[in-house]
Amino acid sequence: MADGAGEIWFYHLERSTLDQVLPDLLDRTLQRGWRARVRVADTDQRRDIDERLWSWRPDSFLAHGQADEPHAERQPILLTADHANLNGSQALFIVDGSDMSLKEEFERCFIIFDGRDETALAVARRRWKTLKDQGANLAYWKQSDEGRWEKAA
Repeated sequence: MADGAGEIWFYHLERSTLDQVLPDLLDRTLQRGWRARVRVADTDQRRDIDERLWSWRPDSFLAHGQADEPHAERQPILLTADHANLNGSQALFIVDGSDMSLKEEFERCFIIFDGRDETALAVARRRWKTLKDQGANLAYWKQSDEGRWEKAA
C-alpha cells in the first residue's frame, strides 16, 4: 500500500440506493484482492449495513465484522466509525459524510452519497472542492439512464 491517500472516487447515487450499490462495490473490491473499511458514524446505519451484507444475495453473503468485535484484524470487510485501519485495508468507503483525511492510507476511497438528498449533495460538493484544492486524485461517477456507472469527471 502506498503512503498516504490514493484515488478518491465520488459515487453519486441517483437511481439506486446505498443498499443496492455498496455490496456490489465491496464484492468487486474483494475480487481485486483488497480488504475494505466501511466508515459509518451512525450506529443504526452501521447495524443496517451489517445486516445487509449478511443477506446480500439469497445464495451468498459478504464476510465482514465490526471494528469493536474480536478479531477485527482478520476481517476482509470491516465496519467502523473511526480512522484506525485495523484490518490493513486498501479500500476505504465513506457512506454517511464521515470525516476522512488525505493522510490516511488507502489505495482507493469511495465516497458514496445520495444525490436526491440536498444535504448529502451539498456535503459532497464541499468535500470535492476541499479535496481538489488539496490536490487529491479525484474521479466522479454517476449512474446512466441504464443504471451503469459512468465516469463524469
